[in-house]
Amino acid sequence: MYQQYNPINIALMRTHVVTPSEYLVNKIQEEGEKYHLELAFVWNRSLEKMKGKVADHLHLQDLSQFNERADLIVEVAHPCIVKEYGEAFLSAANFLVGSPTALADQETETKLREMAKHSGKTLYIPSGAFWGGEDIQKMADRGTLRGLKITMTKHPDSFKLAGALVEKNEKAKEKRTVLYEGPVRDLCPLAPNNVNTMAAACMAAHTLGFDKVLGILVADPSIPDWHYVDIEVTGPTSEKTGQTFVVKTSRKNPAAPSSVTGSATFLSFWSSLLGEMHFPFYITLITIKIF
Repeated sequence: MYQQYNPINIALMRTHVVTPSEYLVNKIQEEGEKYHLELAFVWNRSLEKMKGKVADHLHLQDLSQFNERADLIVEVAHPCIVKEYGEAFLSAANFLVGSPTALADQETETKLREMAKHSGKTLYIPSGAFWGGEDIQKMADRGTLRGLKITMTKHPDSFKLAGALVEKNEKAKEKRTVLYEGPVRDLCPLAPNNVNTMAAACMAAHTLGFDKVLGILVADPSIPDWHYVDIEVTGPTSEKTGQTFVVKTSRKNPAAPSSVTGSATFLSFWSSLLGEMHFPFYITLITIKIF
């Protein structure tokens, strides 16, 4: 039996380059009616970039002036947007954080969690290039997750870095170089646009969090059009046999040269959106539901 839906209003924040944000805007405009989705507003730091791509009445010039007509606000812009506006967004609508590196800031994560509890809205983290997030979250829920290591490898030109990593990356033009190895919390401010996969993993692996999930960032000039994500999950060790449960996955994501985001990640965002907005009719396993 066909069930009638009211359209779900989606609000998006975009950057000025081709990213998952532009992909999502296009998908909603092209296929939204089929999935009962429609745009509530779109914000871009450069309004000119939206001319001819998004109807003028959907342009939001000032994020502080957003209204409550959106059912879901999707951020795919920059971590600073999450830090500055996240609480306000969650007070009025469900909020999908496309830049979860913002949550490496403990104050930001705490504020968003508290607002989600207070408002009754839901905070979503799309897994993006993070493979196996739901299983890792289940292990954390059961108390069987002992360790998580994530290695991300990209061409040096695909990184947007800060601090000491800038100089290290410049020296990686000729040979494979490990830029960073350590807790993900310390890495996020140095590579806020590049390690959202790691940040999503930290949220899923909530018993380990940003301080105990190990992140390794590698620059490799031999892979101009690929992004590699290798994940190693460690579970409990048997007292009788001494054997340890281990799962290793390797993801090779095609990517345009110098791009921050791999091509398969775009579809991952779209699938996350459909899965959460139409449960149980469109079920997906790639969005981590926090609150």
